[in-house]
Amino acid sequence: MNAVPHKGMITLSIMLATIMQALDTTIANVALPHMQGALQSSQDQISWVLTSYIVAAAIATPLTGWLCGQWGRRQVFLIAVVGFTIASALCGMAQNLSEIVLARLLQGVFGAALVPLSQAVLLDINPKEKVGQAMAIWGAGIMIGPILGPVMGGWLTENANWRWVFFINLPVGVFAFYGIARYLPESKPAGEQLDIFGLTTLSLAVGLLQLFLDRGEQLDWFNSPEICAEAIGCVVALAYFIAHTLTTTKVSFLNRALLKDRNFITGIAFAFVVGMILYATMALLPAFLQGLLGYPVVFTGEIMAPRGLGTMLAMMVVGKLVHRFDLRAIMAFGFCLTAYSLYQMTHITLDMDSTLVTVSGFIQGMGIGFTFVPLSAVTFATLAPGLRNEGTPVYSLMRNIGSSVGISIVQALLTESMARAHAELAVDINYTNQVLQALPPAMSSLTPSGLAVIDMEVNRQAAMLAYVGDFRVMMWLTLLTMPLLLLIRPAEKLPTTGTPAEAEALH
Repeated sequence: MNAVPHKGMITLSIMLATIMQALDTTIANVALPHMQGALQSSQDQISWVLTSYIVAAAIATPLTGWLCGQWGRRQVFLIAVVGFTIASALCGMAQNLSEIVLARLLQGVFGAALVPLSQAVLLDINPKEKVGQAMAIWGAGIMIGPILGPVMGGWLTENANWRWVFFINLPVGVFAFYGIARYLPESKPAGEQLDIFGLTTLSLAVGLLQLFLDRGEQLDWFNSPEICAEAIGCVVALAYFIAHTLTTTKVSFLNRALLKDRNFITGIAFAFVVGMILYATMALLPAFLQGLLGYPVVFTGEIMAPRGLGTMLAMMVVGKLVHRFDLRAIMAFGFCLTAYSLYQMTHITLDMDSTLVTVSGFIQGMGIGFTFVPLSAVTFATLAPGLRNEGTPVYSLMRNIGSSVGISIVQALLTESMARAHAELAVDINYTNQVLQALPPAMSSLTPSGLAVIDMEVNRQAAMLAYVGDFRVMMWLTLLTMPLLLLIRPAEKLPTTGTPAEAEALH
């Protein structure tokens, strides 16, 4: 591969855009209570600020490859950065719920292309021996964004205003646009025909799945007609998409050549699991720290920050190891670290300090770093360069769907476990219990106020047991996923990546 001019500036510019998008997946979460009051909306209504962004991004992500084929990667990148930056400004200026939900929809649509495009660019501008380091840089942006999002969101909300959660994207977007416009060379458009039926069915399936996962907990899952309709619609649309992709004699929206690469298929399966583990744990910790331990928002962000430090440290190291050790061994080590950190979290108590969360978070951050970089490298190691614009959106989509599934699973398990633990603990709340009789008068089970205090404590203990159960489930999921590493072809057996002409022949 010939040396690419201005490779450093290209990398910096596209990573600014990537981090901007990755931050916005979580930075608004901690500001929701402030936004709810300012926009005069209910808790259910304000959740659409998050849902609209997730659904729009999920639907738009698969379009990235086709858009690049029509207008070229640089053009699509620039439009995405401009659209995302303008949508961020509109979010910050919103005066009511409808305006901010519409602006977040636009954010999701334009931001969907940023992550897969940045990965495709880094794969193309780096020679094969530098792919590991390039994926370390890319992975750092992807993983650090969601980790630092709550920290920055909490700090901006408390020290400035919730609107700055969105305004902070403006200078970042301007610098990213300038760098991409000046330094990134244009790719040649392929001008392929769009598979309308494939796009429609896949978009419906992904959008309905995201709605099902995001609103299921609020609406009591299959007891809600809306959730049942979304589940049925998702299954039907997905079935039509799969049947169409496998049987069509024309160009399909999902290039069938991608399905012939074993490493790519195994890699996106692992991306799904990594998304589940990382984001599910991220969803559990803030509620545990603030709700049960009573930590303020800013302190919660500070406690979770070492997770990002662990990820950065691991990615700095692993980028130099991917060409010296078997990628499967590095990933196995990362999974072991992640499982151990989750095992540590099964020992949480209500009277502990922040040390356990800080240490386990740092270890888990390292585990994710040792897993994600070699995973990104091995997934695309055997994929022809001409297929990268189509492969990277699929990779990002699977990771995002994994995160949504993981969050929904742990939240559903948490609710069910809390109810079960509360019922089991409440059995011992009776007049014959000697421990209750020894409690202070304010907690006497003979008075309504005393029973209320006891019930509050039972709720706290039941919630703690539920969190322990969730962390244990995530630990076992991590361990049970490790045998899939055997499906990945080892590095020494990876053939040289094909040429664009070979990619076209596969299409």
